[in-house]
Amino acid sequence: MVFRETALKGAYIVEVEKREDVRGFNARMWCQKEFGALGLATDLVQINIIFNKKKGTLRGMHYQTAPHCEAKLFRCARGGVFDAIIDLRPESPTYRKWIAVELTADNYRMLYVPQNFAQGFLTLESDTEVNYHVSEFYFPQSGRGIRYDDPTFGIRWPAPVEVISDTDRSWPDFRLLSRFP
Repeated sequence: MVFRETALKGAYIVEVEKREDVRGFNARMWCQKEFGALGLATDLVQINIIFNKKKGTLRGMHYQTAPHCEAKLFRCARGGVFDAIIDLRPESPTYRKWIAVELTADNYRMLYVPQNFAQGFLTLESDTEVNYHVSEFYFPQSGRGIRYDDPTFGIRWPAPVEVISDTDRSWPDFRLLSRFP
């Protein structure tokens, strides 16, 4: 695997290294030793699948609060997504900054999202499937979110949002949160 740190410290784009032959290829998507060598979460406790019927579906911007903060590793298994993350660590030099990565079934790219980052994505194709590993079990009472169009961050989504849940539409603006996380 090739780890490329993004502009947000601790967040990585992870590229697979294909070992190809006449049959196709083989590549690792996960190696506890390689992730650990970079100081990344190595205790992955759950793997989830998200299926989205329509292009333009937005999910996010989600995070979990302490003591259930979670690191995540995202990969698009079918279709494509524009995956955006926001650094919500007040002590970080990139606090309140965001980046986005296009993850597609064809590019095999993954995005490692550290704890205390909000994350969300917009589907670029219909019938898109995303798999993600998490370092902490889901605790509904710790689940939080921020509006996908919050002016504090100014995420530039590449296409209009066509489908969004009532919950994701109703997250508060970051400036209205009394305390983070």
